[in-house]
Amino acid sequence: MGGVTSSMAAKLAFFPPNPPSYKLVADEMTGLLLLSTFPHRENVEILKLPTRKGTEVVGMYIRHPMATSTLLYSHGNAADLGQMYELFVELSIHLRVNLMGYDYSGYGQSSGKPSEQHTYADIEAVYKCLEEGYGAKQEDIILYGQSVGSGPTLDLAARLPHLRAVVLHSPILSGLRVMYPVKKSYWFDIYKNIDKIQLVDCPVLVIHGTADEVVDCSHGKQLWELSKEKYEPLWLKGGNHCDLEHHPEYIRHLKKFVLTVEKPPSQRYTGSRRRSTDQQLLPPRKSTDIVFEASRKSTDRREKPRHSTDKAEKLRVSFDQVERSRRSVDCCLEKSRKSVDHQLERGRKSVDRIRTG
Repeated sequence: MGGVTSSMAAKLAFFPPNPPSYKLVADEMTGLLLLSTFPHRENVEILKLPTRKGTEVVGMYIRHPMATSTLLYSHGNAADLGQMYELFVELSIHLRVNLMGYDYSGYGQSSGKPSEQHTYADIEAVYKCLEEGYGAKQEDIILYGQSVGSGPTLDLAARLPHLRAVVLHSPILSGLRVMYPVKKSYWFDIYKNIDKIQLVDCPVLVIHGTADEVVDCSHGKQLWELSKEKYEPLWLKGGNHCDLEHHPEYIRHLKKFVLTVEKPPSQRYTGSRRRSTDQQLLPPRKSTDIVFEASRKSTDRREKPRHSTDKAEKLRVSFDQVERSRRSVDCCLEKSRKSVDHQLERGRKSVDRIRTG
């Protein structure tokens, strides 16, 4: 059943752009890696990072001279770094943060095939690079997960007690819950965020569109309700799954959140509660010493495309590529949903012994 689960998860959750929107090339003068479709920028570095699963993922690090926070961004399931590049640059500028984005295994020019477990290994490798390669501290890092990217984001956040903050952008409760209103977690489900959000100790911002037809806004609302340290959420009226960056409120609210969590904990107000002073007095542990436990009983499911760009607050990024990719993915999703309905029905009959969680 494990193979069936993995296959089902891959069909539902992952739609890497095909062909990838970029190639990796070496700069003739410096030998540095570049994305083929973008000129060299002094503050942008392109990296190839090995993971514990044996794959190699492509990362993109943007340095801001005034930054006191580093944003680790996990994108949606139908985008790659070439499509996210300009948005990442603009976010770094307007939020005044260092930003690290990356492609999951099987996306862009990252090797391997996409899977839930691979995305966990991918984000761990990128996080390790931030610590060891750039000297980032856990307490200065903000994890940002969009759509399916909320899965690896919350999985990592649940194991890092001293994070600065977490942002969930159009997040999912779990893979299965995107398609079916199940009341409990099944063993074959993937990205069980509903169970992990309660383990996150830092401030959590949730952003979701009220007109999202891919991942209903109720997913974001329930995750916000379950979070320990709630920050004022942003429910974007009329926003759908792929256009939240168009809304002026998006960048304004996100900037306000970053400024808030950069303050000392005693001076923050996160809309619901302040961080426990006792927790802040705990000696920070080195994040590199964190044990990325191999025993994680999680399996995976679908979500849908997303191609971020932004016109709000001077975030002017072209959405031409995004719209073309989104149309092709719509067809894939409909076919996948029909085939998986059939597989799930057969699976349920043979798996009435399903465990919760």
